[in-house]
Amino acid sequence: MSAFSNGDVFVGETLGTAALILLGGGVCAAVTLKKSKAVNAGWLAITFGWGFAVLIAAYMSAPKSGAHLNPAVTIALAVKSGEWSQVPLYIGSQLLGAIIGAVLVWATYLGQFNANKEPTLGIFSTGPEIRNPIQNVITEVIGTFVLCFAILTIGTNSGLSQSGTGTLMVAFTVVGIGLSLGGPTGYAINPARDLGPRIAHTLLPIPNKGGSDWSYAWIPVVGPVLGGLAAGGVYNAIF
Repeated sequence: MSAFSNGDVFVGETLGTAALILLGGGVCAAVTLKKSKAVNAGWLAITFGWGFAVLIAAYMSAPKSGAHLNPAVTIALAVKSGEWSQVPLYIGSQLLGAIIGAVLVWATYLGQFNANKEPTLGIFSTGPEIRNPIQNVITEVIGTFVLCFAILTIGTNSGLSQSGTGTLMVAFTVVGIGLSLGGPTGYAINPARDLGPRIAHTLLPIPNKGGSDWSYAWIPVVGPVLGGLAAGGVYNAIF
């Protein structure tokens, strides 16, 4: 992380995470909102949409900040390296970018949101199909561990790093997590991805938007943080 200046980290992570949420939240809006041409496109559209969002956002931000785009990834990398000095900057920039991205989703689908008659939190943030805090945290820990451990091990392959295809592998990993592990909670696997848009949902003037479910909001923060810590620890123990 020390290879990037503070200014570059702020710009890269804010811009990249905003792009991640714009495109990822955008596919959720496209599939959910009435009067959208993609309404009811389904889970495959959402999982691949998020995968492409990761791919595009990572390529956009990698030269500036290394494209963490996720506090859990930042934490896993810090555990691996032992370097924590820029962790607060990374996480703060990611949260800011996530809020900006969520606002851009709202602006893009403004007409559809204004015509909305149903709760819209699912466009912005995740929620469980079965509300069980312990089960939900475990699900998020497992999904985030897979993501972070994959990122750490992909980073050991110099060929993938030099060719740029490591980023593509990470995007495929996100699609795979969504398809295989996303059913119980909607796979936040990223505290900023869930918390930033939840804040935006609370503040934006969306008609009939419903509540922001703040009683659940700690789970997609704590679960991914624990998953990132575990991934970094296991990586150091093995490698």
